[in-house]
Amino acid sequence: MEDTEFFDICEKEQTAATPFLEQGKDDDDSVTDQFWNVANQPKGHKIGEESEEDDKIKSKDASEGVGEDSDSSGESQEHHMNNGNNNNNKTMKYADRVWILNLRRNLNQLDNIAKEKALTIAKAREELSACQLRIEMLTKERECTETKIEEKKEAGNIAAVFRLQAMHRRLCAELGNEKDLESKIALMLKENVEFTEQQKSRKTEIVARILQEEAYVEKQKKHQARAEALRSQGKLQDSLQWRIKTWQYIENACEDPAATVLQKSWRTPSACSLVDDKSSSVVDFSKKALQDTIHENDDEEASQTLAEPEFTGLWSQECNLYKMPKDETDPKPLGASKMERKIFTENLEKLRSGIIRKQVVSGHEFKGCPFYSKPSLIHFKDFDVGKTYKKKIILINASYSVNFCKLVGVSEHLKDFINIHFDPPGQMSAGISCEVVVTFKPMINEVLEGKVTFLAQNGSFSIPLKCTTKRCVLALDKELIDFGTHVVGETISRTIILTNHGALGTRFKLQTSTGDNGTCTTTAKSSLERMVSPALDGITSGEKASSSPVESSIYENKEQVYPVHTEEVTLHISLPESQKTESNLGSSHIEQFSQDALITEADLETENAQSPAESPPEEEPIEITLGKVTEGEIGPFSSIKLQIIFTPCVPGDVRAEFEITFDNPNCKPLHFCVIGVSVDVPVWVPNPNVDLKICMYDRLYQDCIIIRSRAKAALRLKFEVCKELSNHMELLPKTGYIQAQSSFSVQLKFLPRHSLPEDAGKYFDTETRVLEVPMTIKIADKTKPVEFIVHAIVTTSDLEISPAEVNFGYCTIYEAVQTTITLTNKSILPQKFGFVGLPEFVEIQPSDGFGTLLPLESLNLDIIFKANKAKEYSFELTCKSEINRQFKLSCKAIGVHPPLELSHSLVKFAATALNDVSTATLYVINAHVSLNRFTHTVPRIGKGEIAPVGPTSFEFLVPEDSPVTIMPSVGTVLPGKKCLIQVYFRPVLSEQLIREEAVQMLRRADAQRTMLKKIHESEMQKRKDETVAGKKDGKKPSFAAFRQPLRVRNSKYAAASSGFEPSKPEEIKTNSEEYIAAQYSLIRNFTGKFERYIIPCFVASGDIDEKRGSENLKYSPYNTLYLELHCPAVAPSVVVTSNNGKNMINFGEVAVGHRIIERITIQNISQEQLALGFSILNPNGPFLLISPVGTLEPGENQFLLISFCPNESKLFFETLDIRTIKATLTLSIIGHGVAPSIACSVEGEVLDMGYVIAKEKVTSTFKIQNTSTLPLRYSIKLESLSQTRLKEQQRLPFFITSPPGRTDFVGTQNYSGLSVFNIFPVEGVIEPRKSQDFTVTFSPDHESLYYSDCLKVVLFGKEIARVIWLKGAARNHMMFVEGGDPLDVPMESLAITSPMSEEAAKGELEEPAKPLLLSLEYIQAETSGTPAVRELKIGAIRTAQFASKKNVEFSLDNLPLLQQKGFTIEPVKGTVDRGQIKCISVSWVPPADFDPDHPLMVAAVLTLKGDIKESYKVLFVARVVCT
Repeated sequence: MEDTEFFDICEKEQTAATPFLEQGKDDDDSVTDQFWNVANQPKGHKIGEESEEDDKIKSKDASEGVGEDSDSSGESQEHHMNNGNNNNNKTMKYADRVWILNLRRNLNQLDNIAKEKALTIAKAREELSACQLRIEMLTKERECTETKIEEKKEAGNIAAVFRLQAMHRRLCAELGNEKDLESKIALMLKENVEFTEQQKSRKTEIVARILQEEAYVEKQKKHQARAEALRSQGKLQDSLQWRIKTWQYIENACEDPAATVLQKSWRTPSACSLVDDKSSSVVDFSKKALQDTIHENDDEEASQTLAEPEFTGLWSQECNLYKMPKDETDPKPLGASKMERKIFTENLEKLRSGIIRKQVVSGHEFKGCPFYSKPSLIHFKDFDVGKTYKKKIILINASYSVNFCKLVGVSEHLKDFINIHFDPPGQMSAGISCEVVVTFKPMINEVLEGKVTFLAQNGSFSIPLKCTTKRCVLALDKELIDFGTHVVGETISRTIILTNHGALGTRFKLQTSTGDNGTCTTTAKSSLERMVSPALDGITSGEKASSSPVESSIYENKEQVYPVHTEEVTLHISLPESQKTESNLGSSHIEQFSQDALITEADLETENAQSPAESPPEEEPIEITLGKVTEGEIGPFSSIKLQIIFTPCVPGDVRAEFEITFDNPNCKPLHFCVIGVSVDVPVWVPNPNVDLKICMYDRLYQDCIIIRSRAKAALRLKFEVCKELSNHMELLPKTGYIQAQSSFSVQLKFLPRHSLPEDAGKYFDTETRVLEVPMTIKIADKTKPVEFIVHAIVTTSDLEISPAEVNFGYCTIYEAVQTTITLTNKSILPQKFGFVGLPEFVEIQPSDGFGTLLPLESLNLDIIFKANKAKEYSFELTCKSEINRQFKLSCKAIGVHPPLELSHSLVKFAATALNDVSTATLYVINAHVSLNRFTHTVPRIGKGEIAPVGPTSFEFLVPEDSPVTIMPSVGTVLPGKKCLIQVYFRPVLSEQLIREEAVQMLRRADAQRTMLKKIHESEMQKRKDETVAGKKDGKKPSFAAFRQPLRVRNSKYAAASSGFEPSKPEEIKTNSEEYIAAQYSLIRNFTGKFERYIIPCFVASGDIDEKRGSENLKYSPYNTLYLELHCPAVAPSVVVTSNNGKNMINFGEVAVGHRIIERITIQNISQEQLALGFSILNPNGPFLLISPVGTLEPGENQFLLISFCPNESKLFFETLDIRTIKATLTLSIIGHGVAPSIACSVEGEVLDMGYVIAKEKVTSTFKIQNTSTLPLRYSIKLESLSQTRLKEQQRLPFFITSPPGRTDFVGTQNYSGLSVFNIFPVEGVIEPRKSQDFTVTFSPDHESLYYSDCLKVVLFGKEIARVIWLKGAARNHMMFVEGGDPLDVPMESLAITSPMSEEAAKGELEEPAKPLLLSLEYIQAETSGTPAVRELKIGAIRTAQFASKKNVEFSLDNLPLLQQKGFTIEPVKGTVDRGQIKCISVSWVPPADFDPDHPLMVAAVLTLKGDIKESYKVLFVARVVCT
C-alpha cells in the first residue's frame, strides 16, 4: 500500500509540474532535464480554447515524437500570433531547448563510455600480449620435449619416453587452454573496438542532429520574421487565398518522402531511451534527419512557402477574431499561484529524494539487489521466427523487510519482440515471491540481448535477457587416426565420429584434402577455417599450422565464425536493426586484410600451377580410402560415424589428410589426418613390444606371445633368447611349426634373479632399472629373422626397518613408552605390509601396523610398549609383505612396578579463560602392604629387589613459569593409604610477553606522536607564511598565531623532538602504566592456546618428614611416575578493568568491627550478551557482595560493590566466582582484621591533678601510642559533657543506693558551668607505631576536694579503648593534708555553709579543728606480727599568691601519749616548701597491756601554719587482726 501511494505521488507531481515547465527560461536546468518528457505532453501545449479534434491531433503529434511536437507547436504559434500571445513561442523554444539539451547530455555520456571502453581495450591488449607470450613459451617447450622424445627413442630409454610423453600431453593441454583464452580475449577486444567505432559514429550523428536542430530553430525564427513583415505590409488581403495556399503546403509536405520518413522516425523521448547506449532511436533518426537537413539546405530558396506560417489565412484581418476576456489575457500562467508553487516545490523535493529509499532494519542497512530472480537469466534458446515462447520467472524479496516491485520496461531494441505480463502484488514481506511471465515472439533471426528493468522501494534492478538463434556446432572426436603397423594385404577399418552440438542441421561432405596424395604433407589452413580443439598426444607443432588469433578475431562474432570467401569479403555481425547501416565500419581495414589473404591464396595456386609435382611412372595404389558414407545430412544434436579403411599395399609409411565441408556457410571445414605403416614379412608378431611392466626379483612372470603367418605353407620356427638372459628368461617351446595363414602361441617365462644386473650387461640400465631384451624368431629357409623386444622394469621387494633393534629401556606398568621406527619400501612398486602376531603389550600405529607403501616411500610407525608386570622383556616383531616376505625387528624392555601409583595419569582440563582457575583432583596411592610376591604383585624393578613396606614419599616436579600448580607437591603415603592431590591450572600471560607488547605499544605511540608533530609543524609553517603574507599586505597578525607555538612547545609532542629511545622489555615495571596497558591489550586480543605438560613424580622409600639435615631419601629414577596435563586456554569473556586489571581485591588491614566498601569494574569484551552468576560468599564471613549484576551487553561496564567487615583479628580470604556460559572469572578477596591497640602513659586508671588554688589552673600531659599496624582515628570524650549526663543527675547518689562499686566518676563541677577538666586534642588519627601527646588542664573555680571526671578514649567513633579517671582538689589556702580514712562522701552538700569570719580570714582567729581519722591494723601471725603503718601527707600548693609566706609549717602534739600507746611518728614537725609534699609516717605495735578485744583510740592535734593557721584533730584507732 505504501509503495502504491509512492508511485501515485510521483505521477501527481509530474502532472503538477507541467504548467511550470512551460516557463522554460526561468526554470533550473536540472528540473528541465528531469521533466523534459512531461513538458511535451499535450496538456503542456493546450492554450486557450481548442476543439476536441485539435486536442486529438495534438495528442497524436505529441506521441509521435519531439520533432512532430515541434511542428505542431509551430502551427499553434501561427494560429495565435495575431492575439499577441507569446506562450506558444516559449513552448516552441522550450521543446527545442529540451531536445538539444538531451542530445548534448547523450553526447557527454558517449564521451564517458568511450573513455571507459578505451581503458578496457588497453587492458585487453595487455592480457592478449601476455597470453601470446605464454603460448610462444609453451610452443617452444613442447618442441623441446618432442626433440627429447625422439632422442630417448633413439637411445631406447623407454621409461624416459613415457615420462616425456606425459609431459608432452600436459603441455599440449596447457597450450590448448591458452589458445582458447587467446581467442576469448581477441573476441572481446574485437567487440570493444567495434563498440568504440559505433559510439564514434553515434557521436557524429548526435552532433549532426544538434546542428540540424539549431539550424531548424534559426529557420523558424526567420519564417516568423518574414510572416510578421508580410502582415505589417498588408500584402495578403484575401483570407481564402491564404487558406488555399496553406492546404497546398500541407499537401506538398505530406507528399514529401523526407518529411514522411522524418515523422516516422521520431519517437517520444523517454529517460530510458536517451540514456540507454544500446538504443537505436537516435541513430535511426540522425541518419535520415541528416539527409533531410542537406535536402532542406539545398532547396531552401526554392521552397519559400516553408518560411510562411501554416494556416495563416485563418487569422487574416478580415476574419472575426475571437475576443478573449480580460481575465484570460492576463499573463498569469496556469496554476501559478503561490500555494501551487509551494506545493510543486515540496512535491519536487519529495520526488527527487524519495525515489530510492534506504532500507534500515535493526541498525543494518540493506545493500544489494532487492529482489532475487529465479532463474537469474531469461534465455530463449534456439528460437524459430514467427513462433511464440513464454517463460515464467519468480521474483523473491531478498531485502530485510516489506518491499514493493514495479515493472519499468525492457530494453528499447527488444520492445517489438518481448512482452512482459506482471501484476504488481503490492506489499511483499521478506522472502515472499511473485511471478512474471515473459513472452517472446521473434520477427528476425538474430541474437538479441537486453534486460528487463524493475523498480523497488530501495532501488532499481534488472534481469538479463538473451535470445539465441539456432546454429550448428560441429566437432570431431579426434583429429588423428593411427592404424599402426600392418602387413601388406590386410584390411583394417577405423571410425571417426562427427557430432553436431547445435540445434541446426546441415549437409556435410567428406573428401580428401586438396593436393593430398597419401604422403606426409603439411597443408596450410586459414585462421578463419580453423576450429579450436583439444590438443592430441604425440602431434608435433609442425603437423598443424595456425595463424594469429587476432586476425581471426576480426571475422568472429561472439558466437559464430564465418569463412572468408575468395570472391568478396562480407562482415557478418549480429547488430540491432538500427545499427545495420553501420556494418561498413572499418571496412577499409577488412578489405585490405581480405586482399592480402586473396593474394596469398592466388600466389599459392600460381606456384602450384607453375611447379607441378612430377607424376610417377606408374600409378600408386590408394591404401587409405573412405567408407560408404561420405556425405549426407546431420541433424540437430546428433552424431554420425564415418568409416576410414586402410589397405596396405606397399611397405612403408602412409599418410592421408581429409576434410569435411558443410553447406552452412557459417560452419568451418573440419580436418583430420590418417597414418599407418605397411610391412612385408611372412611371419610377424602382432605385438612386437612385449611389456612385462614392473617385475620383482625372484618372482616368476609369464606372458603368451602370439605369432601369425601370412604364408600359404607351414613354416618351421625356432625361438631364441640371447645368451646374457638365458638364466633369467625362457621361451617355450623352443621350436615349433606354424600352419599356413594361422597363429602360434609361445610361452614367455621371466624369473629375474639378483644377478640380473651383472648378467644382462648392455640390456639393463642400472639407473632406470629398465630391461630391454631382443628376442629372435628364426624361420627355416629364411635369412631375415623376426624380432620382438621384451621390456621390463626390474625392482627389489625389500622392506627396510630402521633401526633394526629397539630398546625401550625401563617402563613402569602405569605408563606406555613410545618409539618411532622408519619402514622404507625399496621397490618402485607399491607394497602392502602388516605387523602380525603382535604381543598383547605392544601396539603399532597408525592403522594398527597395516598399510601400503608407495614406491620408494618411507613411513614412520609408532611402536607403543606397555609393560604389564615387572620383568625383563625380549621379543621380535614380524612385518610381512603382500608376497609373504618377512622382516624382523628385535625389541627389549624392562618392566618396572613402582611403590606408588596415581589414580589418574592423564588430566584434561576444560577450556579455561585467562586468569581463571580450573581444578582437578587425583590421589597418590600406596598399595604395597606385603612382601609376599605369590599373593599379589610386588613393586620392583625388573627382577630386582622388592621395595620395602612402609611409608613412601613422593615429589612432583612442576616446571618453572608454568600455569600449573600441584598441592601438595611433596608428601608421604603410608601403606594401604592414599593422599589427595589437587592440580590447579591458571593460564596467565607471561611477564616477558607483556613487556614486549608494552615496548611495541610505546614504539607505535612514538610513531604517532612523530606524525602529529610533523602535521603540527606543517600547520605552524603555513600559519607563519600566512602571517608574513599578512604583514606584506599591511594586515595586523592575530595574537593566536603567536600564542599557538608556545602552547605546543610545552605539550607532550615536544618530547619527540629529542628522539625516542624505546625501553628494553626488562626495563618495564610490572606496576607501570605501559605494563598494564599492554596486559589489557593482550587479553582483549588473545585467541587461545593449548599446552601439554608432563609432570614427573619422583618416588622414594621413607618418610620425608623424618629425614635429618640435608640428607636425601634414596630413590630410583626408574620408579618415576608421570602425570600428563592437557591445558587449553581461551580468551576471557569478562575482565576486570579497575585495579589495573588485577583479579585480586585486597582490603588491607581493617579494624575489627569496621566496614570498608570497594568498587570493582567488570567489562564484557565478547561479542554477545552475557548472563552473570555469582558464587555464594561465606554468610558468616566478613565479605559481602552488595550489588550483583544480572547481564552484561557487549562492551558494557558494570560496577560490583564488595564490603569487608572483620569480626575478629585475623587474615580472611575468600573467592568470588563470576560465572558466564563460556568461562568463570574468579576474584580473590583478601582482608586482614586487626584489633586496634594502644598504650597509655598514665599508670593505672587515675590521673590525679593534685591540689591547686581555687580559680587557678594546672596542666598535666600524658601520651597514647598506637601499637597496632593500622591508623587509628580517635576522639576524647568527658563523662561530664555526655549527652546522658542530665538524665544521670536525676538519680539518687551512690552512697544512698549503696551499689557494689562506684559507677559515677563525675564529681564536683565549677559553679560557672565551665568544665573543670579540658583536654587537647580531642580527636585525630594516630599512625601505626606512632604516639600522640594529650594535655589535661585543671581549672576549678571554688574550693573542693572532690573534683573528678571520666576521660574516655574512643576509637573509630564507637570503641572505647581506654578510660581514665581525672581527679583534683582545690583550696583557698596554700596548705593541705591528705591521708586518713574518709569521713564524708565525695559530693558537695546541698546545705548552706556559713561564711568564714574576717578575723579567721586574716589569720587572727583560728578555725575549729577538722577531724581526721587514721586507722591502723596490726596483723598477728602465729610466730610474729607485722606492724601497722599509715601515712599523712602535708603539702604546700605552688602559687603566685601569698607572697609573704614561702612555706608551710606543721607540728603534732600529744606525742608522749602516742608513744606510750605504741605509736611511732616521724617526723613530728617540719616545714614544706611550695610545690612540695612531706609524709608523716605513723606505725603501731600493740603494747604489752593491749586488750585485743577493745580497739585503741588516741587523739592528737596537727597544726599547719601557712597563709593561715589550720588545726586537724587526728584520731588514731588501732586494732589487732589475726590471720
